[in-house]
Amino acid sequence: MDTGLAVEAEAEALVEVAEGEGGDVLDVSVAPRAVYTLDISNGANNRVKSTVSDVTKNKADFHVISWDDTKLFGCIQNVFALAPANVQFFAGEHMRNLIADPETPASVRVNFDRPFVTPPKVVVFFNHLDFENDTHWRLTTSATAIDATGFTFNIVTWHDTVLYATQAGWITYPEDITHIYSTSVNTRDLHPWDKPQATQSPSIMFGDVGFCMVPDVFVALNTIDIDPEANLRVVAYVDNVRQEGLTWHIDA
Repeated sequence: MDTGLAVEAEAEALVEVAEGEGGDVLDVSVAPRAVYTLDISNGANNRVKSTVSDVTKNKADFHVISWDDTKLFGCIQNVFALAPANVQFFAGEHMRNLIADPETPASVRVNFDRPFVTPPKVVVFFNHLDFENDTHWRLTTSATAIDATGFTFNIVTWHDTVLYATQAGWITYPEDITHIYSTSVNTRDLHPWDKPQATQSPSIMFGDVGFCMVPDVFVALNTIDIDPEANLRVVAYVDNVRQEGLTWHIDA
């Protein structure tokens, strides 16, 4: 198979019932977007980012961009569009730019505009990648030390990966909301890191979260660990979505 070996990959899934269509003006500051499919040549550095512009009442323009000598064959992004009236959600993003500042820390504190009553749920994901092409592609983002006022946002590489810049987004919501379910799934849940598989398709159940209809699902990548000997190809997606659960996939 002419593809990179997905030694490890992890994806976030945020599941909710859509409440209303249109009407409210989107706020560019709370339009979380994330990549969940990548297909990039290994002949140059891996550079891709998601941007948003021209936000109006009825639409927004979302872009997938590569630059310099990167050869991008394909990239698909997911958008979790929020209207200002959705006050139960906070969202934002953080750039770790090692070109501009080589001492940029791997972990920063994010403080919410207003505190939650209890520590919220936090979903994190990538929307900008820029790293060297001839070392292993290893990158992960996570939220730790979550409390009612904020959390620690981590963007980390390891071993021989050469990272130039990356940006990750985040979404938070109250932990006691009954119509939302979120989780993170990892290929290591199914096999060791050194025994990769090209495809995986286990099912997950929503547990105590009950949906009155088939929910929408926001899927995004938050970890990659891929061999550079072939092109960077990974896709995260879900199918068989129903009120009780779904099937997730992270494929090379």
